[in-house]
Amino acid sequence: MDRPAFAAAQQRLLQLERQAEIAEAERILRTRSDAELQARGTTLLRLQVADLEPGFGGRLHAVLQPSRAGPLPAHRFGPGDVVAVREARERAPVTTAVVVRARPDTIVVALDDEDADLPPLVRLDQLVTDVTFRRLDAAVRDLAVERRGEAGRLTEVLFGEREPEFGARPLAEELRWFDPALDPSQRDAVLHALRAEHVALIHGPPGTGKTTAVVELVRQAVARGDRVLACAPSNVAVDNLAERLAAAGVRVVRLGHPARIAANVRDVSLAALVDGAPEQKILRDVRREVDQGLRAVHKAKTRQDRHAARGQVRQLRRELRQIESALTRGYVDGAEVVLATNVGAADPLLAEFQFDLAVIDEAAQALEAACWIPLRLCRRIVFAGDHRQLPPTIQSREAELAGLGRTLFERLAESPHGGAMARLLTVQYRMHERIMGWPSARFYAGRIAAAPAVRSHLLTDLPGVVTNEWTGEPLCFVDTAGCGHDETPGDDDGSRSNPGEAGLVVKIVTALREANVPAGAIAVITPYNAQVQLLRDRLAHEPELEIGTVDGLQGREKEAVVVSLVRSNEAGEVGFLAELRRLNVALTRARRHLTVVGDSATLAHDHDLMGLVEHLQAHSVYRSAFELG
Repeated sequence: MDRPAFAAAQQRLLQLERQAEIAEAERILRTRSDAELQARGTTLLRLQVADLEPGFGGRLHAVLQPSRAGPLPAHRFGPGDVVAVREARERAPVTTAVVVRARPDTIVVALDDEDADLPPLVRLDQLVTDVTFRRLDAAVRDLAVERRGEAGRLTEVLFGEREPEFGARPLAEELRWFDPALDPSQRDAVLHALRAEHVALIHGPPGTGKTTAVVELVRQAVARGDRVLACAPSNVAVDNLAERLAAAGVRVVRLGHPARIAANVRDVSLAALVDGAPEQKILRDVRREVDQGLRAVHKAKTRQDRHAARGQVRQLRRELRQIESALTRGYVDGAEVVLATNVGAADPLLAEFQFDLAVIDEAAQALEAACWIPLRLCRRIVFAGDHRQLPPTIQSREAELAGLGRTLFERLAESPHGGAMARLLTVQYRMHERIMGWPSARFYAGRIAAAPAVRSHLLTDLPGVVTNEWTGEPLCFVDTAGCGHDETPGDDDGSRSNPGEAGLVVKIVTALREANVPAGAIAVITPYNAQVQLLRDRLAHEPELEIGTVDGLQGREKEAVVVSLVRSNEAGEVGFLAELRRLNVALTRARRHLTVVGDSATLAHDHDLMGLVEHLQAHSVYRSAFELG
C-alpha cells in the first residue's frame, strides 16, 4: 500500500466528512426557527449569566439560568457537549464552551475563552467543532513521513510491508494471572498480545469479556515494567478502563477535559491529581484571588473597570498555569498507565513521551485516522474490538462509500496476516444460548459458546418475576406479515415509523411489567429515530424504560430487550436492516429475553434477513401479530 497516496486519500475523505457535518448543522440552523431549534433540544434561548466561578481543573465556569423564573425547557445538552455561546442567532459566538452539568433550572458551561465579555442574555447552540478534524488531519499527514527504528517497523507491519512477529514468551505457566476467572480464550488472547513484537488484535464478540481481557493485558504489561497508553474512541469507554484499572491498584492518570470525565473516575484525572497535590495550598491561594477577580469582572460597572479586573485575573492565571504545568508533567511521568481518548492522545503534554505499549479498546468503532494518534507514541500496539458490530458513524455518504468507515482494526483483521495477528474470544457471559444462536452462526462461524452461568437463565430467575408467555421464554418473534402494520415516513430527514408495531411493543412491555420485570431492566431498540420518538410518546408513563436506537445501546446490555424492526412495505425495502452489523448489535443486547417484532414478508426480500427469519421461526416462540390483537 502506497502510504503517501493512502494519506492523501484519507485527508480528502476526512474533509468530506467535515464538510458534511458543517452542512448538516448549518441546514438545521437555517431551516428551523428558534422555537423549532429549542423544541429539538439543540438550542437554549434567553439565558442569563447568574454567576462566574472557577471550575474543576482551573477552568472558568459560567452558571446560566432562564431569564424568567422556572425550569429550563427540555433539551439534549449534557456533560461534554460543545456549544456556541451567542448573544443572538445571527451573531458570531462570543465564545465556545463545554457543558459541565445540566440541572432542571441551571446549565453550567466551561468557557474556552476565559476573557469573553458575556452579554446579559445569551443563547446556547450545539456546535460542530473542528478540533477533532485538525488532529485527525495532522495524524494522517504524518503517515507520509518516513519513520525509523521500532516505530518504522511497526508502521511497515500496519501497512503490510513487513510480517508481524511474535516471541515465544511469556509461557502460560510463567504468568501469575491477576484475574483467575479468565477463560481459556481470554488467556490465549492476553498471551498472544504479550508476545507480539509489533501488533496484535483481540477480537471480542458481544458479551465475551473483551474489556476484561484488555484490563488483564494492561496489568500484565505493567507488571513486567512496560509504560502503557490506554485509549478508546469514546470518553465512556476510556472511563470504564480507568475505573477498572484504578480499582485493581494500577497507578493511572486520566487525561481529558474535566467536563468530559465521568464523576466516578475524576479522582484519577490529571486535574484532580493536581488539585490534590501538596502544592495545593499555594494553588488555592492563587485560585481564591482569581475567584475574587472574576467576581470583580462580573460586578464591574464600566468597561474600563472590567478591563482592569480582567488584566489582574489574566496575570494570576499565568502564575497558576506555571505551577500546574510542573505538576502535570510530574504526574504523567509517574503514571504506570496514561488514559485518553484516541483524539485526546494528541494532547501536547504527551508529545515528548514514548510508551512501550499502546492499547486501543473499541478499536472497531474508531476511524483509522484516530488510531494513528496514539500509534505515534508507542513501540507496540494491541487493538481490541469487533468489526462485526457497528463501525464509526459517517455523515458524508460519499466518504462512507469511499471507505472512510473502514477501520484499521477491520483492515488488519481481513489482511493476509490477519489470522496471525488476531485471537477470537469464544465464551460469552451475557446471553441465553438461544438469543446468541443466530449471531454466533452468522458472524462468528458458530464458534461462540454461552458460559454455563448464562446458558439457560430466564427472566423468571429474577426475584419477584412471575411466569407468563413472555418471561418464561428467552426468544420470541412477533410476525406482522399480513396484519396491515405498514411503515410510514417519520420526518423530513428520511426516518421511518410504524404505529402498528409500536402498539405491539407497548403490549409486550406492559406484559413484562405486569410480570414484575423492572422497567430499568428493559430496553426497546429500533433502527429509526422516528420510531424512537413514537415509542417514547406511547410509553411516557414508564420513565425508567430505555428506548433508543441501535447505536445508543452498543456496548451495553439489558435483562429484556424488545426490537422493533419497523420496515413493512410491498416493495420489500429494508433500509438500515440490510446493514447486518446493526442487527448484530440489536440482537445481542439482551441477557434473558429477546422479542423481535417485524414483517417476515418484507424481510424475505433480503437473503441475509430471510436467514434471520428462518432461524427465528425454528428457534423462537413464533406469534403472529393477529394473536396479540
